[in-house]
Amino acid sequence: MNHQSVERFNALHQGEKPLVLVNIWDAAGAALLQKQGAQALATSSASLAWSLGYADGGTLPVAELLAAVGRIMRVCRVPLSVDIEQGYNDNPVEVAALAKQLAELGVAGINLEDGSSSAELLVEKIGAIRSALGPGLFINARTDVYLRNLAQGEAAVAETRRRLLAYQQAGADGGFIPGLDDEGVAARLAAAVSMPLNLMVSAEAKTISALSACGICRFSMGPAPFLVAYGAVLGWAGFDEAFAALDYGQVNALFD
Repeated sequence: MNHQSVERFNALHQGEKPLVLVNIWDAAGAALLQKQGAQALATSSASLAWSLGYADGGTLPVAELLAAVGRIMRVCRVPLSVDIEQGYNDNPVEVAALAKQLAELGVAGINLEDGSSSAELLVEKIGAIRSALGPGLFINARTDVYLRNLAQGEAAVAETRRRLLAYQQAGADGGFIPGLDDEGVAARLAAAVSMPLNLMVSAEAKTISALSACGICRFSMGPAPFLVAYGAVLGWAGFDEAFAALDYGQVNALFD
């Protein structure tokens, strides 16, 4: 494990300015962004899977993931967080083994989600990682309450809070709430949970500034950079209609 990189990554969550991560999928993206001054980077599970010919949603073989991360780490000089979806396994011991392999590659953090599974299973996975690795390796625990519309209104706020607190108790360093963009709810959750919280947003400075004022410490962009990049390729090639329609579902369906 690269302890210096992990310490740097942890510190970036405690600064006066929010940590804004552009999600990459290959070594070229890492090299270009760090040259422009990016302090840290993160992969997008969807973008990385698509770049290798697989659909997002747990279909990427672990060997492919590790090979891709190895290529990124060969050029990466800043902390890197890797999105591993649900760990590509329901067995907490196997998920911990994957986390250990990533740590050995020098990765500073991982993103691990509950998805459609129970919160209790993610608690077990986080606990297994901590038992295997001890402190270090920033675990960003993602809950999909809002992204999958698992609850609405106050029930969604309460369930998200319950899950984040359980993940923190299990050993998570941060919480990720994709699908949430309500400033009032963001402020309530940031006040209720002491670990840094992460939202998925566009790159608009106004949006990031407003949510940062609510107590959100970290922002990421998910597959948006990939969609914009390949949309630009389609537009440049003259396929303007395809460029206008390019979205997550359309691209993911290519690999079903």
